[in-house]
Amino acid sequence: MTKPQLLLVDDDRQVLESMADWLRGQGYELETSTGYVDALDHLRRKTFELVLADVRLRDGDGFDLLEQCRRNWPGAQVVLMTGYGTPDGAIEAIRAGAFDYITKPLIDNELLMTIERAISQRTVQRENDNLRAQLDRHYGMDNIVGRDPRMLKVFEMIGSVADTRATVMVTGESGTGKSMIARAIHRRSSRSKGPFVEVACGALPETLLESELFGHVAGAFTGAAGEKMGKFLQADGGTIFLDEIGTASPAMQVKLLRVLQELKFEQVGGTKTFEVDVRVVLATNEDLSRAVAEGRFRQDLYYRVNVINIELPPLRSRASDVPMLANSFLEQVREDSRREVTGFADDAMATLERYHWPGNVRELQNVVERAVLLGKGPIITVADLPMEVRGSGGVVVSAPIGQKTLKEALEGPERQIIREVLESNGWNRNMTADQLGINRTTLYKKMKRLGLEDGRVGVM
Repeated sequence: MTKPQLLLVDDDRQVLESMADWLRGQGYELETSTGYVDALDHLRRKTFELVLADVRLRDGDGFDLLEQCRRNWPGAQVVLMTGYGTPDGAIEAIRAGAFDYITKPLIDNELLMTIERAISQRTVQRENDNLRAQLDRHYGMDNIVGRDPRMLKVFEMIGSVADTRATVMVTGESGTGKSMIARAIHRRSSRSKGPFVEVACGALPETLLESELFGHVAGAFTGAAGEKMGKFLQADGGTIFLDEIGTASPAMQVKLLRVLQELKFEQVGGTKTFEVDVRVVLATNEDLSRAVAEGRFRQDLYYRVNVINIELPPLRSRASDVPMLANSFLEQVREDSRREVTGFADDAMATLERYHWPGNVRELQNVVERAVLLGKGPIITVADLPMEVRGSGGVVVSAPIGQKTLKEALEGPERQIIREVLESNGWNRNMTADQLGINRTTLYKKMKRLGLEDGRVGVM
């Protein structure tokens, strides 16, 4: 079995060499680093299971290294070490994602126990990830990525409702992945061996939509030379997904209400009544309650389709999921295109996280595919991204100021002020927090919200 690899980071060479010799004597394999930049070089070249890093480094600090590991090397556990330990510091470290926060001088047995617990937990996490990946591939969740609390709630709802007969309404902006959610519901249900039939209701005029859904008999209308089986009949025993349901005409809404209530219908031009066993999932990017109030959507149909509502958040409100999504799409495109593209430059990923994503997940997928196919090297850089992504930084510059909230209007000046103070202090967070008159945790949260966590990486 391969021994776990450790990376030890401390700018005090005497302490570094002493710890390294002692750990090697305990049977561990490790490499040493004297600072932030050097540690990043080690992490780029090799895979480590555990990073032991001093909080205060000459060219940065352990919290910055922790953030880089969480973003780019999530497989590595991080233990922070400090000679100035405080309860608040420990709480901040754990909240930031560190496995542990230990105080110097280090006690041999305490250090060994910390290392063993970190490695053991990483092994368990890896086994759980492998098991979850197998289950996700089996149940159709492998293409739905996200760790944002709202997405976790979506995953939980899918698991809860998948094996019921209840009608499900999936709502969200265009491009958020409503079709993928519908497929996941189908694949995790007892109907997974049956057909999954998708109908884009907004893409068809009313006359063709009725025929598409219910079928028609020969001679039902001009051009109907033969009989056609409709989508509801094709989905018998499985799931039918009706996308853009808000575009249905009043007459079509009446027909849909009946089939949703009774699961019975007649073909266009026919008299025979068909009965089907179908699970119905619907989707819309429109506010149906407003459509009801405006008289454009039947109230009784609204109550019938809104039994269970799964709302997908826009990508701009879960920017923390962008790296996972981008890397997932990169892997898909790389497999399909056989391009040797290994990842994203730090500033390119930061640009993706800051962008507004009006087209949501679908737009991100297209941007990644374009960057892989048209990029010039093995790493996707800012230059490989479309102008609209790298140019505006995600700010919708055309929006009138009166349409912004006060918080949105103040974000630009706040970002500029914090960045200027960070740069004047060499991106030292302690000095910056003191100069701004805020505590370090508040500064960290503001930097994360304003996309400033990786500001230093681009100037190294």
